Amino acid sequence: MSLLRNTFNFGAMTLVSRILGFVRDVVLARWFGATAATDAFFVAFKIPNFLRRLFAEGSFSLAFVPVLAEYREKGDTAAMKSLIDATAGSLLAVLLVMTGIGVLAAPVFISIFAPGFHDNPEQHALASDMLRITFPYLLFIALTALSGGILNTLGRFALPALTPALLNISLITAAVAFSAWFEVPVKSLAWGVLVAGILQLAVQLPSLARHGVLPVPRPNFSHPGVRRIMKLMVPTLFGSSVAQISLLLDVLIASLLIEASISWLYYGDRLMEFPLGLFGVALSVVILPTLSSLHARNDRTEFRATLEWAMLLGLVIGVPSAVGLAVVAEPLVVTLFQYGAFTAHDVQMAALALMAYCIGLPAFIGVKILAPAYFSRQDTKTPVRIAVTALALNMLLNVVFVVVIIWHLSGGDFGDGLFATLAAHPGAHAGLALASSASAWLNFGLLWRNLRKPGLSPALPIKRIGQVALACLVMATSVLAVQPDISAWLEAGVAWRIGWLIVVIGTGAAAYGLVLLLAGLRPRHLARPMAT
Repeated sequence: MSLLRNTFNFGAMTLVSRILGFVRDVVLARWFGATAATDAFFVAFKIPNFLRRLFAEGSFSLAFVPVLAEYREKGDTAAMKSLIDATAGSLLAVLLVMTGIGVLAAPVFISIFAPGFHDNPEQHALASDMLRITFPYLLFIALTALSGGILNTLGRFALPALTPALLNISLITAAVAFSAWFEVPVKSLAWGVLVAGILQLAVQLPSLARHGVLPVPRPNFSHPGVRRIMKLMVPTLFGSSVAQISLLLDVLIASLLIEASISWLYYGDRLMEFPLGLFGVALSVVILPTLSSLHARNDRTEFRATLEWAMLLGLVIGVPSAVGLAVVAEPLVVTLFQYGAFTAHDVQMAALALMAYCIGLPAFIGVKILAPAYFSRQDTKTPVRIAVTALALNMLLNVVFVVVIIWHLSGGDFGDGLFATLAAHPGAHAGLALASSASAWLNFGLLWRNLRKPGLSPALPIKRIGQVALACLVMATSVLAVQPDISAWLEAGVAWRIGWLIVVIGTGAAAYGLVLLLAGLRPRHLARPMAT
């Protein structure tokens, strides 16, 4: 029960952060809408945020936690503390260099990741200015990831899960209280990001001190543990974050599309990230130390049982989340975002992105669950090969889907040139989300298949898949039966929207849970890993 309890504790703390995240997005939509300025901020925020997920939550954490867990299993407290100090010092040295480069070369980064901004020099300059402010966030948040990895290895999941809420609080405060102080109001958000990074690191330090593991940074790249972490990190730079690379490629191409495409993708992705962060990330974070310890003890039976339990939980939660979000996409976007500067057209476009992301949501969750099965065994080469394959597919499909959609929207007429046509028709951004979803399924499928060789591939739960599929069908039918027409949502006030959204979601959840129970799935089947 401890795994399930830790997962739900982590999920509960994450829920607080996600709710605040929705409040943040409501505030951003109402204060700033979907404009060229918000596109500039989202790019300036996404670049360090991408690096955070790639290095901090991705590559670094997935390399650091298994090595730290192995040191802890040996019971040598002094050796474990030596590893923590050496890792903290080495990481800090690298981060200082990266941050300096990022601040100095901000315009170059913007040109690389948002080439479409070149056609609007003011937008390019604004994005560059904000990137100089947001880039140091990477330094603080990477050290926060180090602190969270230490606490997770010690079995402390609540505080690291709650820490991201500070980012949402900081951005809300920046928008509401300080945006009027700036000549360009959206710049307040860039400062909010930087302040959030400082706060997120600061709140974890007292807990580390109480457990006697407060890092004292001592750069030592020759430390055996640090060298192992660095060796594991190199391939996991790709293997752990293929989804994030795909999303960044989306931004690059979206910058070439009609204005506000980046913002529409952002809001769609944010809604898709809610169940992914709440359940997928929670499962990934909780099972990684467990799988690492089981591998250190060579307990293959319990290792596979833990993986199968996580996959079952991901199936029962991830598939209905995807179906439910797709069915209520427009009402959900209206209720959360359609106020102030956010228009009805923005609702339609953001909902389109969300529906396309929902196709890949179960796969995104599956990747979060299966990747720790490799990293816990310190196998980094296999996920890298898989990630590169999935990324190549994503890049190809990005172009194919966007061009096909634009071809359809323009009536097959590229008479003004491809790029001019891209920038004239809304809707092509959905092709980017579809490409990300397709590559996620390939990534998930190959991760599953390659676990067969060591005999660790989770058994395909055909019976449970059938039960979940039936329950999702009944859920979707029930929701559509009670859901008012979208025109009613657009015309209604906030109280009506919230009330009906609760009714719609409650109806779907009740229908899904009831059908699962009638089909034979019981809570005890999800309670804990069952070794066979």
